[in-house]
Amino acid sequence: MIRPLFNWRTGLSIIAIAIVSGTIFYSQFLAKQIALEERQKVAQWVEAGKLLMNDTTGMSDKLVSIIVAENRTIPIIETDEKNNITQYVNLDSASIATDSNYAKNRLREFSKQNDPIVWADPRDSTRTNHYYYGHTSLLNQVRYYPIVQLLIVSLFIIITLTALTTSFKSSQNQVWAGMAKETAHQLGTPLTSLQGWVEMLKDIPDNEKIVAEMEKDVNRLKLVSDRFGKIGSTPHLEEHNIVAQVSSMIDYMRKRAPGKVQFSLDTGDQQEIVASISPPLFDWVIENLLKNALDAMEGKGSIAVQMRQDDKEVLIDVTDSGKGIARQNIHRVFKPGFTTKKRGWGLGLSLSRRIIVQYHKGQLFVKQSEINRGTTFRIVLKK
Repeated sequence: MIRPLFNWRTGLSIIAIAIVSGTIFYSQFLAKQIALEERQKVAQWVEAGKLLMNDTTGMSDKLVSIIVAENRTIPIIETDEKNNITQYVNLDSASIATDSNYAKNRLREFSKQNDPIVWADPRDSTRTNHYYYGHTSLLNQVRYYPIVQLLIVSLFIIITLTALTTSFKSSQNQVWAGMAKETAHQLGTPLTSLQGWVEMLKDIPDNEKIVAEMEKDVNRLKLVSDRFGKIGSTPHLEEHNIVAQVSSMIDYMRKRAPGKVQFSLDTGDQQEIVASISPPLFDWVIENLLKNALDAMEGKGSIAVQMRQDDKEVLIDVTDSGKGIARQNIHRVFKPGFTTKKRGWGLGLSLSRRIIVQYHKGQLFVKQSEINRGTTFRIVLKK
């Protein structure tokens, strides 16, 4: 199968860059044309003004006056040979009245924007005038237009990508929920059958031990089915003592772990830490973290769970002494399908984060990890 060279995100980005680049180049071209035209108008204004002052016949008064009067947009400041301001046009009269340095500040601004037009008196070579002028509002608008357009295009791209990403995540969540519910549904029939067989075995003498263990496994399967059935539905959160919840899961995992793995629980001498949870889903998260810790060790080591609370949050740290996580993989451990194990689908941590973040409005992240020293996962629950 031939793969497309570019995906839709690349194509959208290329189109946006082409639009903005073309606009910038064309706007700069227009800005140069406008700046050249404004300089020509200033030069004409200067010549007209001098001609008006020096013309004693009055023949050119009308034409020159029209040229001088037509400049209503370009701000101009005239200075003498000593750089003293002698006159100005199209400056803010209100600012001039209230600020004695306004004209001087605008003069410095104009000197940075454009080279002045110099006029030398033909009757006195020592007498010169400099005409400094600034940008008109039209020129500024043309120059700033690409920036405005860039912001608009960027905002459009962000909104589009956000909408598409949200739609993709929504579809992905529906797939997750559908798979989970279908799994729970498929488990329902054999579970009902197994429960019936267990009840029948109870009536046969000398099967007490076998039946007891089988019943535990059946109950375990019922718990797994119940967990999958809750995925995709809004869980009912209840206040529970999570010290008891976590302690129960540690006891469960301790019985199924190698004898050289040591478990410990530190609650800071608190026998009760209350938080709003969905017990089946919360137990699933703790179980996944403990299983992940066991998988990180080669049959020996330690797993320590520490619980703390304050007025706003409950913190649960699960620390193992296993092989640790490479730095480049820390941000990937919660992605569906990522796993360093030979077996498994890489869904445990992804599901765990989904349960904590989406259903419990909390956080689950890698607090710290060092190669060959171990990893700490932290759960944060709001109180």
